[in-house]
Amino acid sequence: MINNLYNAASDEEKNGEEKNKEGNETTQKVIRELGTLDMAANFRSEVHYISIIGNIEGHMVLPPDNKTTKYEHLIPQIIAVEENPNIKGLLVVLNTVGGDVEAGLALAELISSISKPTVSLVLGGGHSIGIPLAVSADYSFICGTATMTLHPVRTSGLVITAESTFEQLLKTQERIVEFIVKNSRANEDTILRLMNCTDNMANDVGTLLAGEEAVKIGLIDEVGGLTQALTKLRTLIRDTDAGEGSNEDDAASDGAEQTNN
Repeated sequence: MINNLYNAASDEEKNGEEKNKEGNETTQKVIRELGTLDMAANFRSEVHYISIIGNIEGHMVLPPDNKTTKYEHLIPQIIAVEENPNIKGLLVVLNTVGGDVEAGLALAELISSISKPTVSLVLGGGHSIGIPLAVSADYSFICGTATMTLHPVRTSGLVITAESTFEQLLKTQERIVEFIVKNSRANEDTILRLMNCTDNMANDVGTLLAGEEAVKIGLIDEVGGLTQALTKLRTLIRDTDAGEGSNEDDAASDGAEQTNN
């Protein structure tokens, strides 16, 4: 009898250890593949974190030696933030050189359309198509040493050098500029002037902006780091919760008045 109880306890302990091991392996795999914490693991927070690093990979798979963020990995996560009632806000952390324009704009549009509070934080760099991603949040931060590069839209590889090709590139650039203007305090004339600047970078057209400069032209809201970004996000979450509570009280009051009438 005692042996049976001892064996049962040992089996239960082994099963528990195996489950913990599987859980840890799953969490490590998610962090390794997606660069984010698994909200279904032991870690619990009302805030979801997404990191956008390296090259933003779109329709074409980049070489294996490139550090990439695959946009098809991020889309389900962003949708989950909107759908999951336990998640109250989203923090987007960027350190990217840019990448696929359509993939970057798709992610930026998705983030900007979330009904829950969102905050972005630029670390290191938020270049090229990383700029629309940075401004897509409700509020944006940039570290003092981080930089952002505004430059014209360009393409690589074999292209047809016809007038329609350049018209298409110009239309793409207009979409990007329009999104930046809509989601930041920067004006269109300033963005276009900095995009086409020829005396800021020796080997390229465009402008490299440091943290304070990005804030000065209205591209980013504030210079700050992780603590400031999380504090702002939690403030936005509290304000949103308070607003929803006020709306519920108003609805209850209207219902009471209709009943009395």
